[in-house]
Amino acid sequence: MPNDAQPAPVYKRILLKLSGEALMGKLDFGISPDVMNFVAGEIKQVVDAGVQVAVVVGGGNIFRGEGLARGGMDRVTGDQMGMLATVINALAIQDAVERLGLEVRVQSAIRINEVCEDFIRRRAVSHLENGRVVVFAAGTGNPFFTTDSAAALRAVEIGADLLLKATKVDGIYTADPKKDASATRYDTLTYDVALDRRLGVMDQTAMVMGRDHRMKLRVYDMERPGALLRIVRGENVGTLVTA
Repeated sequence: MPNDAQPAPVYKRILLKLSGEALMGKLDFGISPDVMNFVAGEIKQVVDAGVQVAVVVGGGNIFRGEGLARGGMDRVTGDQMGMLATVINALAIQDAVERLGLEVRVQSAIRINEVCEDFIRRRAVSHLENGRVVVFAAGTGNPFFTTDSAAALRAVEIGADLLLKATKVDGIYTADPKKDASATRYDTLTYDVALDRRLGVMDQTAMVMGRDHRMKLRVYDMERPGALLRIVRGENVGTLVTA
């Protein structure tokens, strides 16, 4: 292999979980254009390498149903508002990625046909196979389920080879590294260990689904340029969680 040749991707299809809060950047609310453009660029690198990319996005930068419920709002209403917030974020991702020349489809778990498609698994897989990025919005379409759970569910449904959780920390630690200087990072661990030690990687529903369906999960620092591309090429970036 020539010295300047790049390693081939080791994954055919991935699902990337982005939190709504991650899209804020340094803002107090909403969507940072700089962060959105950066994320779009990271996705394009991976698609250009021949990897099929699906995305699940949260809505915490706009509304979070659980938080609204703590303030007295009906939980179901709050979660429905949160679902709509994820649609806003999904459309923003679609716009940013399309401006880089890729095709994108947004699929929503709730019907909102004027702005995006309904979630249909076979159609989503067809889009991926045809080189389009698919952004899944509105979580699972049900209250009381987080977008982490939606990410695990969609990853299993579309047959993803890897589920990625993009965070602002470079993996999973024994404790919060921002609060505990002695915290150490795991290179690898199992779902059972993460659940038993309550490491807070994703919510328990998502973790159990990932474990039961043997879905590989990698947690990484989304702010590091090129990290996503390095991961799909098989480099040990962040923390790998396996069954």
